[in-house]
Amino acid sequence: MEEANLRKRREEEKSIQSNEPKTTNLQKELGLFSGICIIVGTIIGSGIFISPKSVLSNTEAVGPSLIVWAACGILATLGALCFAELGTMITKSGGEYPYLMEAFGPIPAYLFSWTSLFVTKPSSFAIICLSFSEYVSAPFYSGCNPPQIVVKCLAAAAILLITIVNALSVRLGSYVQNVFTAAKLVIVAIIIISGLVLLAQGNTRNFENSFEGPKLSVGAISLAFYNGLWAYDGWNQLNYITEELKNPFRNLPLAIIIGILLVTGCYILMNVSYFTVMTATELLQSQAVAVTFGDRVLYPASWVVPLFVAISTIGAANGTCFTSGRLVYVASREGHMLKVLSYVSVKHLTPAPAIIFYGIITTIYIIPGDINSLVNYFSFAAWLFYGLTIFGLIVMRFTRKELERPIKVPIFIPILVTLLSVFLVLAPIITQPAWEYLYCVLFILSGLLFYFLFVHYKFRWAQKISRPLTMHLQMLMEVVPPEEAPE
Repeated sequence: MEEANLRKRREEEKSIQSNEPKTTNLQKELGLFSGICIIVGTIIGSGIFISPKSVLSNTEAVGPSLIVWAACGILATLGALCFAELGTMITKSGGEYPYLMEAFGPIPAYLFSWTSLFVTKPSSFAIICLSFSEYVSAPFYSGCNPPQIVVKCLAAAAILLITIVNALSVRLGSYVQNVFTAAKLVIVAIIIISGLVLLAQGNTRNFENSFEGPKLSVGAISLAFYNGLWAYDGWNQLNYITEELKNPFRNLPLAIIIGILLVTGCYILMNVSYFTVMTATELLQSQAVAVTFGDRVLYPASWVVPLFVAISTIGAANGTCFTSGRLVYVASREGHMLKVLSYVSVKHLTPAPAIIFYGIITTIYIIPGDINSLVNYFSFAAWLFYGLTIFGLIVMRFTRKELERPIKVPIFIPILVTLLSVFLVLAPIITQPAWEYLYCVLFILSGLLFYFLFVHYKFRWAQKISRPLTMHLQMLMEVVPPEEAPE
């Protein structure tokens, strides 16, 4: 009944404002430039300003560190090419979710949405917002660390602001992303150009004997890749919003390829710039690599570095919220989450309930405190599902031959990426076992309990609770189910 009332109001508004869209659904408002900005803006966040230290601590030499950064870029590019085929073959939003659904059925898809909604996506969003708040508050507490309450409150404020922006308008969220991406490319350009000028002036001593160091173990290499790939995380973000892309068959693969190659080039050159100014030991001792670089090269204008790093991190957080809210929306649309999370705002045509729910989960993650230790935990879960999704691409080459494939990558690419994913998942467990990996697996498997209770068997008592909750939230937020689901 409440759905009919909202639809009636919608029709009455249409008679007054005839220029509004004809359907209450997500609208195609993102072009090629916005797609590239979402990829570049989401990938280049806090990672490149933090991860160089973590990668170097595992490789223990400059040469292997640069090789790891280049190899991470190649792996992200190969993975992105596989996702370009998947995204043009199955043109649904939600990233890995619809691909796992098509390839393996509802259970793997549900476990992915369960893990992403409650672990990987909100923990990543929280880490980025905490990094932002630390950079913003640091100038006000020179000589000491900012109080944790200040850092957490700033992070919560950032999450609230980003959630409101993305719940209000797709176009506004896209404009914010474009502006922040342009701003972060400014600081990237400043660091790269400064480093190349110093390199041209003969500052090459830190690159001498760059491969001298202790013998690398398999576990150390995999952990170096984890930290490097965390800085590249976001290479698949455009697949979460496929339904909102104009001409996705053209713009999705183009935006992915251009965006990933641009980021890879920037990352390698930024690391080269860091090493022109700092030795390996100095870089490991630095609390914030980019800030140390600014203090040594850009003084007295070194203040621009923490300012632009803060802009970079908030831009990455905006891109993460923009795309991850669509995962909640699609999973709910398939009946795997609370029904109201698949509803679309009548006024703004955004998946507002999904975005707000995602913001609430992320805010909970900042309460415990320092969660940077979750990077390995996050990467383990992420690459488990990346590998499974790309293996699904191989499976669908044989089981879903009838699907149209505007882009078709050579079969050796998904096979190679699947094998590398298996290595990234198993190597650290075998060489450096930790309880975190067991907790991660147990949490993923615990999703089966909720799947059978609430999705497969649909117990009546659960529906008795969810129906009035859905009705009240629908009236409060003025949202309705999408009028048509894309095929």
